[in-house]
Amino acid sequence: MRVPVRWFAATILASLAASSVESQAPPSQSTIAETLDSWISNTEKNVVSAAEAMPADRYGFAPPTTIGEFAGVRTFGEQVRHIAALNLWMAALINGVPAPPEVASEIGPDSLEAKPDLLRYLHDSFSAVHAAVATITPDNANAPIPSPSLWQRTRLSFAVDVVAHGFDHYGQMVEYLRMNGIIPPASRPAKKATTGN
Repeated sequence: MRVPVRWFAATILASLAASSVESQAPPSQSTIAETLDSWISNTEKNVVSAAEAMPADRYGFAPPTTIGEFAGVRTFGEQVRHIAALNLWMAALINGVPAPPEVASEIGPDSLEAKPDLLRYLHDSFSAVHAAVATITPDNANAPIPSPSLWQRTRLSFAVDVVAHGFDHYGQMVEYLRMNGIIPPASRPAKKATTGN
């Protein structure tokens, strides 16, 4: 019995692809910092992919008031800037350093409106959070530190806020994308491996 060469090649390629997926180890979670960082990475992946998916000319989009109670809500770009500003604020609190007023107010610089600038700001904010979270240890995770919040007073709570806040606004970004006919990247079906003919 002869096995077609194409079938044999496709089988080999499929098995190699499957083994490479299986060989990708999940992020290490052996320390508090690694566990927090893995959650922040997951938040970053979803938020950044949503921010990248919206066309630049739709960054000023906000849902119209004709379809519900949307008066005064943030535009898509303002959502991105708000997430980044809070990230930078939480990183500053973890590091015990003062944050600029536009960060502590969770607004971010008004000068940032264009998609490339906002994406850079968002990327930089997650980099700052990753660096800050790397300093969290079992000894300092729950040690009280000065904070403007009555209930968030530890490095651990600030790091958790990045995840909770990021996904809160990610949900809004998803709705904005769908209102513009865009399927969020995280909701798109996985691409099947092609064998070529």
